[in-house]
Amino acid sequence: MTQIIDFYFDVGSPASYLAWTQLPALAQRANSDIRWKPMLLGGVFKATDNQSPAMNPTKSRYTRMDMERFARAYGVTLNFNPYFPINTLLLMRGAVGFLGAQEFHRYLEAVFRAMWVDQKNMNDPEVAADVLYQAGFNPDKVLALCEDPSVKAELKQFTEEAVERGIFGAPTFFIGDEMFFGQDRM
Repeated sequence: MTQIIDFYFDVGSPASYLAWTQLPALAQRANSDIRWKPMLLGGVFKATDNQSPAMNPTKSRYTRMDMERFARAYGVTLNFNPYFPINTLLLMRGAVGFLGAQEFHRYLEAVFRAMWVDQKNMNDPEVAADVLYQAGFNPDKVLALCEDPSVKAELKQFTEEAVERGIFGAPTFFIGDEMFFGQDRM
């Protein structure tokens, strides 16, 4: 029987980016399927009275250094975004909107790359539109998808589900009822 890995993530999290670069190969090696769970990390932080490591200078320095170590070990590029933190509400709505669609992985590739490799200011609507256009998306259609009430409701539901399951940060994985927090737990 194939096991399921629930992967709760937000594209605004560099640790989620690192996990995303490794998770498909890990799932394949473990004969597992990934159940993608886009959530709004800001909503999780608010509900759990948590905050980004970026809000604590000492923790931020260490976390950055540690993620750079993992990026080297994984053989992937990680460039910290000078515009961090970025409001990912629309970006995560896009992830929810494409969930289950053929474009889902291409969407994540474009957004994660823009955020954590190319250091794009994804808070700027023109920059985000250009990133999506360059990746083969129609930015107007993506924006319309992000404004769809069912997409908004589903992102809210994923975020509430995350909090109910005890999630306090991203990425978080579940195998059955067992929770693993952080890309370093893969």
